[in-house]
Amino acid sequence: MGSLQGQNVVVVGGSRGVGRSIAEAALSEGATVLTVARGELALAHFAGENPGVKTLAVDATADSAPKEVFAALGPDVLVICAGAIPPAAPVHELSWQAFSANWETDVKASFLFCRAALRGPLKPGTRIILISSGAALSGGPPFCGGYAGAKRMQMFLANYCQKESDRLGLGLHFMDLAPMRIMPDTGVGKAGVDGFAAYSGIKPADFIAGMTDMQTPADVGRAVVALVTGKSQVGSFAVSGSGLAPAA
Repeated sequence: MGSLQGQNVVVVGGSRGVGRSIAEAALSEGATVLTVARGELALAHFAGENPGVKTLAVDATADSAPKEVFAALGPDVLVICAGAIPPAAPVHELSWQAFSANWETDVKASFLFCRAALRGPLKPGTRIILISSGAALSGGPPFCGGYAGAKRMQMFLANYCQKESDRLGLGLHFMDLAPMRIMPDTGVGKAGVDGFAAYSGIKPADFIAGMTDMQTPADVGRAVVALVTGKSQVGSFAVSGSGLAPAA
């Protein structure tokens, strides 16, 4: 029997990349999984490769998204992994729209779902995990606009919401998880590699060759399973090639 047998796991932003790996990890542990994303084609492709997974096409930044998602499957575990591709240009070359892309997607989706969790109807004991980034801890590169700040805000948001859950006696458990290294096989990761390479005047392959302690999307999926089945119920965590650990 899997460690998540009998559990409902909802992954928002789960049709590709890290979100897909989280959904697959939950499925492998026996969970009932609802994968949420905007693209119907990507969801259909994912469902075709993973029989039994539930899917829902919803824009996670729409005000109505949490209500639609919770009506489709009441989660025991809610993972927010939706995010925009960061810009890849120095600050002075960006418009505000480009600079704020990750605030308008990553942070807004996290805010809407966390707010809905605090307002109900999630049951006590539900775990909410926001997928952040190592850039939130390092500050990130100088060509990714507001990405690092947005990912740090997700960490703050998880902490704020935990304090509200405690104050209101809701019994919800908020956590955030930061994959520490770029993952070239994901959309965000490829954009990051290309951006670093262009900014530094090197080839993408040479940049990747210099990377160390890299985690994979599958490592992130396993880390999420470890968090939701482990003793830790709140806090900030990081995952790298060295494994899962509390975030510094």
